[in-house]
Amino acid sequence: MATNQTWKQNLIRYAKRMAIRCFKCVYLVMQKTVSVDDKTVIFIAFHGRGYTDNPKYIHQEMLRQARFDDYKMVWPVKKPKQTSIERAVVIRYNSLRYFYYMCKAKYWIVNCKLPKHIQKKDSQVYLQTWHGTPLKRLAHDIVEVENQTFYRSGMSRQQMTNTYDDDVAKYNYMIAPNPFSFEVFQSAFRINPERLIKTGYPRNDFLTNITLEEIDAIKKRFAIPKDKKVLLYAPTWRDNSYNTRGYTFELKANFHRWKEVLGDEYIVLFKPHYLIINKFEGDESLKDFVISVDANADINDLYVISDVLVTDYSSVFFDYANLNCPMYFYMFDLEEYADELRGFYFDIYETMPGDIIENEEDLLKKIKAGHYDYQKLEAFNQRFNGWQDGHATQRVLDIVFGKEA
Repeated sequence: MATNQTWKQNLIRYAKRMAIRCFKCVYLVMQKTVSVDDKTVIFIAFHGRGYTDNPKYIHQEMLRQARFDDYKMVWPVKKPKQTSIERAVVIRYNSLRYFYYMCKAKYWIVNCKLPKHIQKKDSQVYLQTWHGTPLKRLAHDIVEVENQTFYRSGMSRQQMTNTYDDDVAKYNYMIAPNPFSFEVFQSAFRINPERLIKTGYPRNDFLTNITLEEIDAIKKRFAIPKDKKVLLYAPTWRDNSYNTRGYTFELKANFHRWKEVLGDEYIVLFKPHYLIINKFEGDESLKDFVISVDANADINDLYVISDVLVTDYSSVFFDYANLNCPMYFYMFDLEEYADELRGFYFDIYETMPGDIIENEEDLLKKIKAGHYDYQKLEAFNQRFNGWQDGHATQRVLDIVFGKEA
């Protein structure tokens, strides 16, 4: 006899399947009746979680260029009433207006995998920006373990890779942020190299071009004390830790201990991954030391006001390296993660631009001592950030929309 939990899971999956069938019917009708507008662009970041990542920075650059003044910019988000975006039509993600504009927009600028029922007309242009250089193996590159399933849905390997294959078939362009990703994306996504554009990431132009005045303004917004350094803690999600609502994360950071060791010099910005559904309750005794940041916030703002990054397997370190600041990798579950989940693309001990640490006390000692190998960081940046020159967004626009006359 199935447990109540299993029954609920099956009910949720059934409801989702029924919803997708309805969406498919609506979308198919719209596909046949709604004409494409050459000057409408739709932007999607993390399935509507907000105004962020590469689509945000492409949109902002378009606003600066007069040639796009008569374009309609559309942003589907999950909380439209709480979202204001300059010169954009803000709509609810997965609403009827969303399906309408997916049919109407000539250009799709997206950083995540779209579901199978979203089909593209031949006259539409799909730019897949993706959302990071991968440390963890992706799609076809994941080494299968016997009877392994994927994601909360429990997909088989074949079902999982099919979801990628379906989306990749629609791409007109996909951004490769560095030579490493240019090679990896071909194997992981089975995409032909002609559709990969070697530009660097638009979101990293912000890191290259930021001014001291802009950094000071962001620090004021977060109420950062002038006499403290900032430590950004940004862990990622775990494939095998979830419930019916989403992915969960067991916080293995004793912030009271962090405060004892680092509190005289640092404050901590804690930014969980956007897929994590946990709500981390504030502790009054830590309010002057830990600032919890919304999981859907734009992490670029946090990068530029931070002096040190602590992460684990998240791809954030590829971007943060552009700032030439110290990084430490707190991998408390390394053995399980490396061997039982996805695996890595390279030898982390040889390549990572910082120490790999499995013990919390060792982590705090290393941060306190302040020892860091900047030569290793320089070598890392030469390999992974050589295309980040502050002009990636312009290169993307020139390729997708053509060069300005």
